Amino acid sequence: MDSDKKNKVDHKQLSAFGKIEKMHPIRMLLYLSMIGIGILFTILLVAFVRTGGFDGENFKLPKFFNVSTILLLISSYTISKVPRIYKKEKLRKMVKYLGFTLGLGLLFVGAQFLGWNEMSRTGVSFTGKASGTYLYLISALHVLHLLGGIIFLSFLFFKTAHVAADGVRTLIFIRDPFRRLQLSMLCSYWHFMDFLWMGLYIVFLFMA
Repeated sequence: MDSDKKNKVDHKQLSAFGKIEKMHPIRMLLYLSMIGIGILFTILLVAFVRTGGFDGENFKLPKFFNVSTILLLISSYTISKVPRIYKKEKLRKMVKYLGFTLGLGLLFVGAQFLGWNEMSRTGVSFTGKASGTYLYLISALHVLHLLGGIIFLSFLFFKTAHVAADGVRTLIFIRDPFRRLQLSMLCSYWHFMDFLWMGLYIVFLFMA
């Protein structure tokens, strides 16, 4: 009985290692990058929490941070529709949803800038209290990392729009496994950035 359980455990471990070995190197690099980003923000959040936040101060989280959160959640929904549309080979519809996601991502960045301006007008500056510095730094770093996703999303959007105009190019695009990999990685990264911002937003609300 014990030997059977041990064999099952060993088999599961070997199966897990087998999946890792079969994983595309670029996808593995993406996952490692996401782990590194997660560790970085965890360290910064711990440092922010240790400052004590804005207790005793008349500080409210910028309204535009609420707006940007809603925008990013909607963008996560629009990009989640893309893989299914891709499987159905409806590239023109895929272009629309990629465009929606790109627009929402850019609006998120714009809302963040407006949020920083709102904080500045209420007296919270980058060079002031440590809690304010961390709030600017953490939100700005998130925008910086999201911009990486926006750049790749822009490339995929324009590439798909170009391909969708021609039947032959569409067929090649749909059958290209590397395009499928790119799309899958983009969705994973975008959802990760959405999940990360939600975690940051909740901490900001709690510490405000």
